[in-house]
Amino acid sequence: MKPDRDAPIGVFDSGVGGLTVAREIMRNLPSEKIVYFGDTARVPYGGKSRENIIRYSRQIIHFLMEQQVKAIVIACNTASAFALEAVRDEFDVPILGVIEPGARVAAAETKNRRVGVIGTVGTVDSGIHASYLKKLDPDITVISKACPLFVPLVEEGWLHDPVTAEVTARYLQEFKDKDVDTLILGCTHYPLIRSVIREFMGEEVRLVNPAYETALELRSLLENKKLLNTGGKNEEFPYRFYVSDLAEKFRAFAGSILPYDVEMTKKIDIEKY
Repeated sequence: MKPDRDAPIGVFDSGVGGLTVAREIMRNLPSEKIVYFGDTARVPYGGKSRENIIRYSRQIIHFLMEQQVKAIVIACNTASAFALEAVRDEFDVPILGVIEPGARVAAAETKNRRVGVIGTVGTVDSGIHASYLKKLDPDITVISKACPLFVPLVEEGWLHDPVTAEVTARYLQEFKDKDVDTLILGCTHYPLIRSVIREFMGEEVRLVNPAYETALELRSLLENKKLLNTGGKNEEFPYRFYVSDLAEKFRAFAGSILPYDVEMTKKIDIEKY
């Protein structure tokens, strides 16, 4: 069955980080409906094996297909790194990850061809940003670093805290020392502490937010496939949220970062898929 323009977009992440991607879709594609799934029972994906991440991603995509989505965004860098290639051709809707859109912009924007990447241990160890950037421009030098403390700081709500500023300085000094002029925020949590990162790195360093770039890429993909919703969202709940655990905690966090009140968050048994 061919999906219609009015069908929702499926977005999934290991937890709450992917809400930054959902937020950019809401801002840049205001007529689109969204079904979001956060795998809060199995978060974080950063330390999990490739096999498990592919299995989790398949389960979630099966669930989203049941919601009759017209396209899927893997709003998680680790799942994009490990599972996108494996699942992309298995389903008959377009599936986007968050790594390629950000890497493309970074390659185009860097002046001195020194690009930094920060992310989870899983994303950084996969080397996927580096290999994609090198494909785009073999002369680019990529400096990558895992910043595992950023995620718990964001989830604690310490977005403008002195502790976060201190951790940022410890993690990112290396990028200053190596004269990086473009920095990819390679984890969907990191845009939430963008102002702290910006303050430390300085105005002259270009910060690439893959959440924003992914929303733009999604728009052009939907336009090309004639799936862009040009009408309005005439439903009571245009944005639906599902989680594998801790629905109330998720709802509170989502309400604090999304541009509207999150009313519907439902826990489901993802293992059934």
